[in-house]
Amino acid sequence: MKHLSALCAATCVATAALPANAADLPIAPEPVDYVRVCDAYGKRFFYIPGTETCLRIRGRVRTEIRIRNFGEAENAWGDRDTDGYQWRTRGYIYLDARTETEFGTLRAYTELYQQANNGTESDSLEKAYIQWGGLLAGYNSSNFDFFTGYAMDAQIESYSDQTINQLAYTLTFGHGLSATVALEDRSSRETNIGLNGATLAYGGTRAPDVVAALGINQSWGQAQIMGALHQVYPNAQFNASTGSDEDKLGWAVGAGAEFDFDALGGGTSVAVQVVYTDGASGYGSTGWVGQITDAVWDGNSTETTKTFNIFGGVSQTINDFTLAVEGGYHDVDAGTDAFDFTQWSITGNAMWEPVDGFEMGPEVQYRDIDYNTASGLDDTYEVYGTFRIQRSF
Repeated sequence: MKHLSALCAATCVATAALPANAADLPIAPEPVDYVRVCDAYGKRFFYIPGTETCLRIRGRVRTEIRIRNFGEAENAWGDRDTDGYQWRTRGYIYLDARTETEFGTLRAYTELYQQANNGTESDSLEKAYIQWGGLLAGYNSSNFDFFTGYAMDAQIESYSDQTINQLAYTLTFGHGLSATVALEDRSSRETNIGLNGATLAYGGTRAPDVVAALGINQSWGQAQIMGALHQVYPNAQFNASTGSDEDKLGWAVGAGAEFDFDALGGGTSVAVQVVYTDGASGYGSTGWVGQITDAVWDGNSTETTKTFNIFGGVSQTINDFTLAVEGGYHDVDAGTDAFDFTQWSITGNAMWEPVDGFEMGPEVQYRDIDYNTASGLDDTYEVYGTFRIQRSF
């Protein structure tokens, strides 16, 4: 045993004296940048490694069957060559990056989706803007639009709901009070210009719309008053036909309020909004039908179209169910009777959310259009239906 112990000791000494191979050397672990939680802007933000920028990533998948109009109007269910339904699936992604600076929060926001609709694939940029303190530049919801409905699908829209390129500045006064002034792209607000019973398009863009809003947001809900100036700019065909090169300045004013309270043991919201337009019908509604115009030629001069719009809704959440009803009424008074009409609509839906972020349910929408007899058009109505399944994460 003494000889064996001596032999082992000698072997260990000899092995230790040999030069080490590269494979035998310990490997230093690479540095790891652990993701840090950023709680400065709410839940689910994290720091982008190596920066002081906080990022939030969200997503949504939605699939729905949209039963198209099976009322009396064009694209009715009885038209054999028109799709009676649309099967539409969308995948959304939302990116929200924020960094603190000495002049306020610097934010970049992007919202986009891919869509498959009846076998046709497409994509869309929903929002993309840069925000620095009170300054906002990019593609975002119009500062004029306040109540944009409780409808989940809005094949019919009674309100104005536009996403527009803009340059806006918002000044906050405290206690939830704020004021906004903005320049917004005119293009999305253009309706038609009437001439001899037909509708013509606008000319090219020259001046953006000017929008101002004063709002308040508190525990009881929120409210806003707003106004807009809009250039009515007829195209060359209109000027050649009428011998006029007169442009008009359209305008719109509105006020709305939404109240939040618990009426039946769950979340209750009630909203109402009134908008009047003169030469700026696009601010009254996104869902115009018929011969909607911003101005018409009455045989002697260009006369702006005036609209009165009132709409609102009620939304009630009880446990896992949300029930909503909304509707609106619109009256159009153009420069000639041939372009006058009224329309009203109502929407109802019921959504079930058995798991947080996962919901499904149906929606039904109805719209009635009454034309002035001078238009030569028949009064009509439209009916639409939708069933949606959606997961947000």
